[in-house]
Amino acid sequence: MEKIHLVTTEQIDWKKIEEIIADGTKIVLSGEVIEKINRCRNYLDTRLEKEDEIIYGINTGFGSLCDTVISKENLGQLQKNLVMSHACGVGEEVPREITKLMLLLKIQSLSYGNSGVQVATVQRLADLYNHDILPVVYTYGSLGASGDLAPLAHMSLPLLGMGDVDMKEERKKAADVIQTLGWDPIDLQSKEGLALLNGTQFMSAYGVHLCLRVFKLSRLADVIAALSLEAFDGRIEPFHELIQQIRPHQGQIVTARRI
Repeated sequence: MEKIHLVTTEQIDWKKIEEIIADGTKIVLSGEVIEKINRCRNYLDTRLEKEDEIIYGINTGFGSLCDTVISKENLGQLQKNLVMSHACGVGEEVPREITKLMLLLKIQSLSYGNSGVQVATVQRLADLYNHDILPVVYTYGSLGASGDLAPLAHMSLPLLGMGDVDMKEERKKAADVIQTLGWDPIDLQSKEGLALLNGTQFMSAYGVHLCLRVFKLSRLADVIAALSLEAFDGRIEPFHELIQQIRPHQGQIVTARRI
């Protein structure tokens, strides 16, 4: 039976991420998430429609072009241009498991309903995840605190029917894949390019991946220690819970409990 993870506005912890990845779980947006995303999107659309307000990056250019006002009919094109212009990463391709984590973390981030994106945009990210169609992303191009701009731009290109994807470990053009599946490219609306690019899902994916590996190695090390203790007829008393409370380091307590 296919396993499903219902995306909510609750944060996901290490254990849940590990389960989702290990079990090949499919991602489904909850009704709560869809409602919150729609509410935020409608608020932004209403504000832009009713008020003659200048909002940086939404109806202005970026950086030194901040004084350039963008007409309403070009707001979507501005966001599309932002994604395309930042898809300039270099270096080796990011491993599949990292790219998949990037998609999962970006879906979760956008699902809180604070980013002004369309439901269709988040759903397409989930579609890519569920079909194991992974954007080709390159290792260099992050600006750290400013965001993983180039990596996230490459991750976002397939939404537009651009860039390359890894499908069944075969590199293909995103345009060809979405056409085969009968999908239409996403028509980005105001602010969506910013929402997709401003984030740290690239470095976070690497961090999560490494931490999950470290947690596994730690568990294995404790198993090896326990077997060694038994093989050499060692003493179990030093691992008693009361002794660990004298110097209450959490990692030490967990290891002692396992042994």
